[in-house]
Amino acid sequence: MIIFDNVSKAFPRPGGGKKIILDKFSAAFRPGINVGILGRNGAGKSTLMNLISGGDLPDSGHIIREGKISWPLGFNGGVHGKLTGAQNTRFIADIYGKSRRKVLDFVAEFSELGPYLDMPVRTYSAGMKARLAFGICMAIEFEYYLIDEVIAVGDSTFKKKCKEVFDQRRENATLLLVSHSAGLLRSFCDIGGVMNDGHLTFYNDIEEAIEVHEEILRTSRPTSRRRRSA
Repeated sequence: MIIFDNVSKAFPRPGGGKKIILDKFSAAFRPGINVGILGRNGAGKSTLMNLISGGDLPDSGHIIREGKISWPLGFNGGVHGKLTGAQNTRFIADIYGKSRRKVLDFVAEFSELGPYLDMPVRTYSAGMKARLAFGICMAIEFEYYLIDEVIAVGDSTFKKKCKEVFDQRRENATLLLVSHSAGLLRSFCDIGGVMNDGHLTFYNDIEEAIEVHEEILRTSRPTSRRRRSA
């Protein structure tokens, strides 16, 4: 379980003042309940993922993490640009105590990068980097997977492979998925959370969360819907 206890997080604005991401937020991300996170650009979705993973710290409050949690998997990828794809794969396999060969074989087959695996990641397109990082993350068994839109990359064949591996991982793990795609959220998530004006509001119906998010985008006004904890 991942528990947020009265957590606040903000960043300074260039012209003064603060951009509030979370304001005294308390909730639990429970195992077995896959959560889709929605919000406007800049609402703080990626910051939320960093807080969950431990890559960022709250300004106040506490975050309790129980279970093996992945790094936030997005277009930045969590891979080093000067290393080749294969070197990144072996390095991360070593960190998590996994077989280099098994992880590399999985990544090579899954990512479909071919000879690019032996080229520096800085030569990759954003999509190629995302596919590499996605493959590495899926090769390692976590209890929580933090996914930031990356499943949307690639052609229809690759997206089908993403869905298949997600379906397999969901049998023993929990997905926390950030996406602007209503279709992806409907496919993988049980409930939805909407980030807006320093609040993360949960809805037990993913369709309701999508409707609230779309209404916020249309009106640019904060929602007054009732908040729930996951």
